[in-house]
Amino acid sequence: MHNDTIDAVLKRLQALIARETGVQLPAAAVSEMWSILEGAPGSPGADGGALPAQAVASREVTLLLADLRGFTALAAQRPAGEVVAALNRCLARLSDVVVRHQGSIEQFLGDSIRVVFGAVASRDEDVERALVCAVEMQLAMRDLNLEHLRERLPQVYLGIGINTGVVMVGRFGSDLFSQYAVIGEEVSLASRIEAFSLRGQVLMSESTYQRCWNLVSATAPMQVYVKGKTEPVAMRELVAIPARKLKVPRQEFRRSHRAEARVPCLCQRVQGDDVQPRIIHGMITDVGYHGLQMELPEPIDPQGVLQMEFDLTLVEHHAVGVFGRVVKITPAQDYWVVGLEFTEMGEETRQKVRMFVQLLVASR
Repeated sequence: MHNDTIDAVLKRLQALIARETGVQLPAAAVSEMWSILEGAPGSPGADGGALPAQAVASREVTLLLADLRGFTALAAQRPAGEVVAALNRCLARLSDVVVRHQGSIEQFLGDSIRVVFGAVASRDEDVERALVCAVEMQLAMRDLNLEHLRERLPQVYLGIGINTGVVMVGRFGSDLFSQYAVIGEEVSLASRIEAFSLRGQVLMSESTYQRCWNLVSATAPMQVYVKGKTEPVAMRELVAIPARKLKVPRQEFRRSHRAEARVPCLCQRVQGDDVQPRIIHGMITDVGYHGLQMELPEPIDPQGVLQMEFDLTLVEHHAVGVFGRVVKITPAQDYWVVGLEFTEMGEETRQKVRMFVQLLVASR
């Protein structure tokens, strides 16, 4: 059997099994079925060239990692049974999209789903199928949120990261327990990319973009630092797939990512051009590229300016001479929550703040 014929037969068998059982065929079973079909008389693998289901092979694949955001709020407001039902409904809707585009669901990770394109055999259209799948997953979530609105449920959003590279594919484990999986550095990178995605966003690695640049509309590359990499990694945001008339329905626009932190900060009020000598001890709780949030023991006038000094130990940098303007202040028990926008800092500190945020985002 030629590969195209195997694909057609495999697709029909998967549809039959899903129709009769209501359950998608697992990735391990898909791999085994492929091996059986490829080993049929007259097929290219009939001479023993097919990959046995239990074997491990090195293959180029495209990985899609999708993470649902918003279930924390849902869990806090609804009974456990409703939360589980809502989660299963989301995952079922997303699984339908994956099956339609012939992706293999490798595993569910709580409220995340990892999909592999090209796990059984690499094909030229793997990247395109993954990208179309990602956009249609975002569209499915948009429609699902309309249902949530009618049922007065909190909105749930999806962040997606895509990466293409060589991984080890196969069944790992022992006679007591084994599992079909993909492992390797490219799998970790896909996870890191997903961590940077905002609600409704699809991010892809540069390696993925280089295989589809003529098919998609995407942003210029952005350089980010991720855990486990000494050099920044380039990633792009997928905007649209013009030939398919598909556009990503973004749900959130921010000036930068934000990361939770607990960083002590020494503050001084600024009046006119003068920095006051009295030190105020604060605690930074949230930081982004362009500002931060801090807990202070006393109120600061809105639009007031603070000079700040703090240690970013994660990137081995002592930040001094950082100025920020108060844009928001809220009382909370025995302290004040203050939001500040950076107005002045050195270029080295600016780069270190960006690196600090990126490393925190990638490690969460």
